[in-house]
Amino acid sequence: MREIDAIIESYEQAKSTDLACVLATVVHVEGSSYRRAGARMLVDEDGMMTGAISGGCLEGDALRKALHALHQNKNKLVTYDTSDEHDAAIGAQLGCNGVIQVLFEPIDFQHSSNPIELLKRANTQNESTVIGTYFHLDKAQDQFGTTFLVNSDLSVSGSEKAKDIHDHVIQDCEAAFDQQTSLFREYIINDERQFLFLEVFNQPPTLVLVGAGNDAQLLAQMAEVLGWNIIISDGRPTHANAERFASSCQVIVTKPEEILKEVSLSDRTVFVLMTHNYRYDIAVLKVLLKEGGIPYIGILGPKKKYDRMLNDLKDEGIELTEEQHSIIHAPVGLEIGAETPAEIGLSILAEIQSVLTETNGGRLKSKDGPIHRKKNNEFKQIVIE
Repeated sequence: MREIDAIIESYEQAKSTDLACVLATVVHVEGSSYRRAGARMLVDEDGMMTGAISGGCLEGDALRKALHALHQNKNKLVTYDTSDEHDAAIGAQLGCNGVIQVLFEPIDFQHSSNPIELLKRANTQNESTVIGTYFHLDKAQDQFGTTFLVNSDLSVSGSEKAKDIHDHVIQDCEAAFDQQTSLFREYIINDERQFLFLEVFNQPPTLVLVGAGNDAQLLAQMAEVLGWNIIISDGRPTHANAERFASSCQVIVTKPEEILKEVSLSDRTVFVLMTHNYRYDIAVLKVLLKEGGIPYIGILGPKKKYDRMLNDLKDEGIELTEEQHSIIHAPVGLEIGAETPAEIGLSILAEIQSVLTETNGGRLKSKDGPIHRKKNNEFKQIVIE
């Protein structure tokens, strides 16, 4: 189960029993940290924690801060400086060397646009959304918190606390959609400041496994751990059936020419062709090549298989464009010395993750600079006249 799904489930359980709870959200990180902005943890009044805002070093103190915010029924911003080895609150020598801003928000179950309800809406969309969280580095100021959600058409759900900067906020949401990256803003109005975290919230990838063999079973199990949506497609009902796959998987029996009748495409829908049936795989490939916007098509098997496919397609008058070549990964997977089905599955999932995040899949020790990409991590100041 994805962390966000677990948080929503815990929220629903707390709401059904009227058990008060607090949402802790990392709203900004300067320097290094195990988790980045957007990491969340739900804490109920019994001290039960769902999710995480760090690798475990902050959760103990965060629990105390969450219960304090709950007692006061007021949003609180807490700064954790993990570079301070003398900070007894979080323990010495954590080695992260980062300054982490965490916002604690008591949840009002009666508010239809409370932070968790906004997360629920974002979690049910088939496209990216932007979640807006207001905070203030001056802790004496009001912490408005997570107040609104913006859809790709720039329509707004929730309440806009800072109406005097609405137009600027919408422009910045549009920029976040265009760049597909979260943004941080510092709006200055008559020498007063308001900070805003605009988080691009993406749905998990949808992995379509074309083929329902034993190796597909294992790959589906591994993708389920990642919280991905999984669709199994095969022409053989003896293989493509619910008994062979987890209940979270959608299993369809179909002819290759009709595969897209039950698959909704998005820019996060990826395909792996692994039926071990050449004719079925190439028939599916021809269908996929007619569609635009698919970011990844993996083909299991040796390079000779793919070369044969290209030759057969050429004989039918189908010449792949440069863009089509770029999205096809054959042989599928990263080169990690994979031999067993589990290792091959790891190789495939790692390559898909690399493609979707536009990273090269190299070794972190060979990377110059920080582990996490920090594009647009700084606050952009916007002075509003």
